[in-house]
Amino acid sequence: MEKVPMTVSGFAALEVELKHRQQVERQRIITAISEARALGDLSENAEYHAAKEAQSLNEGRIQELESLIGRADVIDVAKLGGDTIKFGATVKLIDDDTEEEKSYQIVGEPESDVKSGKVSIGSPIARALIGKKVGDSVQVTTPGGGKSYEVVSVVFR
Repeated sequence: MEKVPMTVSGFAALEVELKHRQQVERQRIITAISEARALGDLSENAEYHAAKEAQSLNEGRIQELESLIGRADVIDVAKLGGDTIKFGATVKLIDDDTEEEKSYQIVGEPESDVKSGKVSIGSPIARALIGKKVGDSVQVTTPGGGKSYEVVSVVFR
């Protein structure tokens, strides 16, 4: 079984989602199925079919979360340090073309969210950043084309 690296906060978020799906969503869906069954003929009962589909999706996500939690390699970023970019680092970059400043934290696949500045360790930008230091220039090949950045800071928090 392949270990999945993730931060402490990413692991906690998965646990919260799992608990919610098991204790809240599962019960809500069971109630919806019971209510839909009471409406009669199941072959033409849209509410019943929708509730059964929701149950299937919820149970699938529960299995996925249990697998991720079981394979998690939780890394406490606060205990990391150094000036080289690695998993968990929060990196501040300046776009060489636009002078725009961007900040990214390199996290595990399950917790990545580009809109909140968390990029997956397997993403093109993270792969380009790993091993770099402050002052280094980084060339990133993205689906939208090539980009060039300068590393301004590296922190672990």
